[in-house]
Amino acid sequence: MAKGDKFYFDNFAECTALSKKAAEYLVECLENYKPENFKEMLEKMHEIEHSADIKKHEMDKALAKAFVTPVDREDLDMLSHNLDKVTDRIEEVLQRFYIYNIQTIDESVIQFAKNLVKSCEILSEIMAEFENFKRSKKIQPLIVTLNDIEEECDKLYLESMRKLSITETDDVLTIVSMRKVYECFESCADACEHVGDSIGSVIMKNT
Repeated sequence: MAKGDKFYFDNFAECTALSKKAAEYLVECLENYKPENFKEMLEKMHEIEHSADIKKHEMDKALAKAFVTPVDREDLDMLSHNLDKVTDRIEEVLQRFYIYNIQTIDESVIQFAKNLVKSCEILSEIMAEFENFKRSKKIQPLIVTLNDIEEECDKLYLESMRKLSITETDDVLTIVSMRKVYECFESCADACEHVGDSIGSVIMKNT
């Protein structure tokens, strides 16, 4: 591997570490859910998301100047964009709780957030291996595991949405708001899976 190539792989590893940090903080916020602390929670989450944006900008600058890259420039740009989207989506989940002024939560949202942590942990493992993608035998099984976690999220999404539909309550606003929250969780899980699928495609193209 050329000396300059390490930047790209390190950048991806740093991005996944920030996604994991954001997911872990989301779990912390939900396990200790206090709507009166939303300003503090949103500020701290945004700090993490902003750090991820900086990593994305660093990648953009490097790609703009690079003459030779370890894989296609377009693929590196795509991966950087997809990784950044994961952290963005995690921040959006917390923002939804604030926007809809949700006062109480149940265990399903905490479980969803914990699944996001699992997904981000797998992404971190994948990126730790990515610079050796031509020889690594670990990446493909990790991508499969990532897909399995996304399937768990699909099941949780279906059950949570059904529970909302059969709940006897006159509080229509809460039902609609929680639907939006679950949709955001599902979008976040999809974003994690999309990174894994993108990595699989890049490896296929370059080996």
